[in-house]
Amino acid sequence: MEHRIVVLGAGYTGAVAAGRLARRLHREDVRITLVNPEPDFVERVRLHQLAAGQDLRPRPFSEMFAGTGVEVKLAKVTAVDVDRRTVSVAAANTLGREELAYDTLVYALGSGWNDGGVPGTAEHAHEVSSRPGALRLRDRLAALDAGRPVVVVGGGLTGLEAATEIAEARPDLDVALAARGALGDWLSEKGRAHLRKVVDGLGITVHEHAVVDAVETGRVTTADGRTVPADVTVWTTGFAVHPIARATALKLTDGGRIVVDATMRSLSHPDVYAVGDAATATGPGGKPLRMSCASGVPMAWQAADAIAARLAGTKIPTVPIRYFQQCISLGRREGLIQFVTADDRAVDKVLTGRAAAFYKETICKGAAWGVAHPTVGMPTRRRRVAQQENKTPARVRAAA
Repeated sequence: MEHRIVVLGAGYTGAVAAGRLARRLHREDVRITLVNPEPDFVERVRLHQLAAGQDLRPRPFSEMFAGTGVEVKLAKVTAVDVDRRTVSVAAANTLGREELAYDTLVYALGSGWNDGGVPGTAEHAHEVSSRPGALRLRDRLAALDAGRPVVVVGGGLTGLEAATEIAEARPDLDVALAARGALGDWLSEKGRAHLRKVVDGLGITVHEHAVVDAVETGRVTTADGRTVPADVTVWTTGFAVHPIARATALKLTDGGRIVVDATMRSLSHPDVYAVGDAATATGPGGKPLRMSCASGVPMAWQAADAIAARLAGTKIPTVPIRYFQQCISLGRREGLIQFVTADDRAVDKVLTGRAAAFYKETICKGAAWGVAHPTVGMPTRRRRVAQQENKTPARVRAAA
C-alpha cells in the first residue's frame, strides 16, 4: 500500500520538505500531498520589497513541482486530529470541505505577525509577514502624500529591512523606526556602525529604547510617554505561530510551538514531524533555533531525510544545524552581512555596502531556487550521503 505523507504549508520549509521527500522515495511507494491555500510560492523574505512597491516574480507550484509526483492541494487547514491521523481542510475559493488521512504528517504551517496584545495594533497597524498584508501596506503607502510620517515598530531584522526599503523607495516620506533597545544592539561594533551610517543616510529617525504600548490613528505612544506621529504604522516586533497546533494533543511549548527531537519528530506523536517556525528544536549550545529561513530550511532537510530513512529502514542521517551569518538588506543598494558563531552570536567580521546587497540577493535567489531543487545547498556531508543513496533509491519497507 502507498504510504500517505501529508505536508501542511508550502512556505520555504514545507515546500522543501515535500520536494525532498519526492526525490528520496519511489513514487509508486508513497503519495505526497502538499496542502496550501495559495497556488504560488511566496518569498516571505522579500515581502518588505513587495510592500515598498516592487513586483516579485511569480513562482507557481504547478511549475515548481511538475514531474515530481507531489500533489498540491489548494486548501486551508482547519483542523488536525493526531489521534485519528486526519487533517480537515477547506478547499480554496469553494465551500467544499475534505478530510485527508495520513500515515506521516509534516507540519509546516509556520507563523504570522504578532501584535503582542498591544492596544490598537490589530486595528491600526500593518504587517509584512504575509502577502496580503504586504499588499495592503503597499496600497496604503502609495496613497500617502509627500512628507507624511511612517513608523516601523521593531528593531529586528524585519523592522530594519522594512524601514530601509520604504525609506529608499519613498525618500519623500518621513520614515521613523522605533526599537525596544539600541539600534542593532545584537550586532558587532562594525555592524552597528554600518547600520547607523545607512539609516542616517536614508533620513530615518530612530527612536531607541522605545517600547510602543499603544497604536492609534495618526500616532503611536511609548511606555515612557513619547508620542510619535504615524499616518502608517508597520508592526514587526515578532511572530506568532499558527494556532492550529494548540487544538491538538501534540506536545507544545508555552508559545504553541511543537516540541521535536533532533530529527524534527514530535516527542508526543512519532508519526508527526514539525519544521520551521511551527517547531522548537535545539541548536548549538543547547539554544532553541530562532524563527527564520536560516533555521527552517535545514530543519526541512533533516525531517525529509529522517522520514525517508525510517521508511526505507536505513540509517538516519543527522547533521547539526548551525548558523553562519545574518543577512540584512538595507534597501536595494546597501546591505549588511553579520557573520556569527554556530549558536548565532555576532563576531567582528562583517560584509557591507553593495557587496553585501549582492550577497543577500544571492541568498534570497538561492533560497527560492532551493525550494524546487531540495537536494542542492545542503551541508557537504549530507550531500555526499544523498548522492550515494540516490544512486540506488531505497524502497519503502516500514512506516515512519
